[in-house]
Amino acid sequence: MTDQIEPAVVVVAAALYDADGRLLAARRSAPAELAGRWELPGGKVEPGEAQEHALVRELREELGVEAVPVSRVPGEWVLKPGYVLRVWRCALDSGTPAPLEDHDELRWLAPADLWTVNWLDQDVPAVAAAAHDFARR
Repeated sequence: MTDQIEPAVVVVAAALYDADGRLLAARRSAPAELAGRWELPGGKVEPGEAQEHALVRELREELGVEAVPVSRVPGEWVLKPGYVLRVWRCALDSGTPAPLEDHDELRWLAPADLWTVNWLDQDVPAVAAAAHDFARR
């Protein structure tokens, strides 16, 4: 009998930048073990759902905005066993981000302020990659 490898659940997150080059960070309010820490907004891809569609849906649900995925940030990061994080650089299409679901605060962080918030440990390498990707453009 061979071991079958279960496919990882993909979690997509947005590297959402404003016109001034500031990155949007979201502070978790739930679950309790993540509350108070910061992350890139996003969520799980549902079975059969395209990653870009999941990201648009999650940003609509969590922040009340319409966003357009522009390009994927190179890399993939393990969140926990069976879960991987993929980040997309996104453009804000309409709306003003507000913490509607799973977050209690949002901040636009300038490049010099990027490390002034307490990022979730799993998001740190993804945030660094997103910042590097943005700086290259």
